[in-house]
Amino acid sequence: MKRIVVWGSALGFAAFLAACGGGEGTIAGSGTPTGAPTTKGTFTALVSFGDSLSDIGAYAPATSLTGTGAPPYFGGKFTTNSATGTVWVENLAKTMGVIVTPAEVGFGASSVKCPAAANPALAATCTGYSQGGSRVTDPNGIGRAGGALTVPMKTQIANHLARFGSFKASDLILLYGGNNDVFTQFGAFTTAAAKVQADAAAGKLTADQANADLFAAQQLAQEEMKKAALELATYVKGDILAKGGKYVAVMTLSDIADTPFGNSLPASVRPVLTDLSLVFNLWLREGLTGQAVQLIDTCPIFKDGYSNPSKYGIVNNTVPACDATKIAAITGAKVTDGSSLFCNATAGAPYNGLRTGADVNTWQFADGVHPTTGGHKIISDAFTTQLKAFGWL
Repeated sequence: MKRIVVWGSALGFAAFLAACGGGEGTIAGSGTPTGAPTTKGTFTALVSFGDSLSDIGAYAPATSLTGTGAPPYFGGKFTTNSATGTVWVENLAKTMGVIVTPAEVGFGASSVKCPAAANPALAATCTGYSQGGSRVTDPNGIGRAGGALTVPMKTQIANHLARFGSFKASDLILLYGGNNDVFTQFGAFTTAAAKVQADAAAGKLTADQANADLFAAQQLAQEEMKKAALELATYVKGDILAKGGKYVAVMTLSDIADTPFGNSLPASVRPVLTDLSLVFNLWLREGLTGQAVQLIDTCPIFKDGYSNPSKYGIVNNTVPACDATKIAAITGAKVTDGSSLFCNATAGAPYNGLRTGADVNTWQFADGVHPTTGGHKIISDAFTTQLKAFGWL
């Protein structure tokens, strides 16, 4: 009797090398971008496109202490929120000596474009476009049904062009997205896999048929990741480089299987999650081959962090610092998944959502996938090092 399996890797070792920045050959993704600047920039703005990892407060109204959407807010970023709870984009902006504020803030049926413009001196700072849940192209991102804006990266870029007309040579332009496409495709795969397993258990499919269907489901998910990566590359070429962008850095995806969420999955399924990120990285590199951008390959950077936490001052990279039970109590059971968007780290505050004993600087993850304050510092330090290596900072 043949065993039914979940296909762990349809990519193979060569594709893994290409996606993680190594290897030689003529396979897709083995090329490199060329022609990006090698001189230090005179930056007046940091322009960020992406998802929750780069979100600097798009959903703050969802965490209104009064419940009306008005300030004060106890959360708003996907990290351990506090007066010093910054994400990597803010850390990098501080290093550069520039100010970046959210391009849009809202939740549910209402939102405000460039709220910082209420102060005319800050009208040009609304260049943080990243939003939790956003995908590359599809507007139906993670959490949209619950009120999240999830403006896709395609539209984020279009919104910048609508506001500013073009990009400037003094813009540092950073694109870090695709994670929510991974979650979407992984969800589709696991749904399909569950049905296949159930049908096999009921005798509706043979083992060979079940394995073929599982493999087909994984291939479909990977094809969708390829599509998203090539779409993002197209936007970089046609909507950023062609519209004045000069200093453009694009981040690949890290291995989501290394997060607490990833590690909670069955061993047979984790490789599927890994491969979705690697497929995206491979085709993103392919789509940007020969283009005047720089790639920041987060895959090996974060692998080192996960494997050698003490090197980065981390003592815990397996347990989320935010306490789901506390957050559920704070939000009146409206939020039960421990989302760091609603996690506050202010000591003694009644809305503090930290797990007892957790440290925002030495624990790496705020929730199942998002970094703490210390985790974001690791990211900003790594990206700053890369930008200096490019000669940009």
